[in-house]
Amino acid sequence: MEQVPGALGTSASLALRLGQIIFSSASLLFMCLDVELFSYTSFSYLVTIMGLVTPWSLSLALVDAYSVFIKCLPRQPRVLLIVIVGDWALSFLSLAAACSTASVTSLLVNAGTSYCPSRLCSRSQFSATMAFLSWSLSFASTLFNLWLLPSL
Repeated sequence: MEQVPGALGTSASLALRLGQIIFSSASLLFMCLDVELFSYTSFSYLVTIMGLVTPWSLSLALVDAYSVFIKCLPRQPRVLLIVIVGDWALSFLSLAAACSTASVTSLLVNAGTSYCPSRLCSRSQFSATMAFLSWSLSFASTLFNLWLLPSL
């Protein structure tokens, strides 16, 4: 059986999942610090998606940690297919949320400080950046697992 670095059950996958947890939690934290941001739909959408990405990544990080420390790889095609579809869906949803948040923040910054004070805009920009980094790790995990799927 082929060992793909970054596929489910490897230490590289555990590192990817931990990065996803850190970035999605940071994005969620910085968006939830101010209640004023929830008046915009794209900001609420980012909070919702990062609220889904964090427990998904945490549960798969636990599977990866178990697999790494116990040396038992979960290489069943159906399980891997569920992980691939979940990663794929959440990665594109998080990309959409990060892009929409970044574009609304850019629009508000260009509109002036009356619509978005600098403190709020900088938080939402940082949150969109963290969401984009979480997306990149999630998409990388999807590609690694997709690469492994035909060999099962």
